[in-house]
Amino acid sequence: MAYYGNIPFTEEEVDAKDKYESHFMIDFIKEKSMKKEMTTEERKAYESNGKNYREGNAFETTGTIANDPIKFSPEAQAVMDTGRELWRYYHQQPHANLNASYYDIRLHFQGTKTTKSGKQQMNSESTDETYTRLIATLRQRQKELAKKIEPKVYEYGFLK
Repeated sequence: MAYYGNIPFTEEEVDAKDKYESHFMIDFIKEKSMKKEMTTEERKAYESNGKNYREGNAFETTGTIANDPIKFSPEAQAVMDTGRELWRYYHQQPHANLNASYYDIRLHFQGTKTTKSGKQQMNSESTDETYTRLIATLRQRQKELAKKIEPKVYEYGFLK
């Protein structure tokens, strides 16, 4: 089961056939406030889906949430641009899952195999040439972004 909410592109950007169940990532990237008064219907839906993991009201926050614009580096923008192409290509497929995550897209094109121990495992390759080209480009761009991020991990004290 996929986590719906991690799609960073609008339906229009990827030519999706309908609306996503969640726009969390899109809203975050588009600089919308994370503090939002929810309607009674939204609150009930949220709570009925088991996502209200805090005691009391999970939507109330204290303090101020910064609304600074997100500025992507050229490397991060390259990852986003290539990812958008991949999502767009996936949404052209006949049985595309509207709310597909990155993992779901990979699974769709790569399929699974059964290991010797009887477990299902994603294949490492795909026979779809367009997907193979897109995923190779995306992985290369992710590596370039990782090289840029790596020194910051130590600089900002995430790792010592």
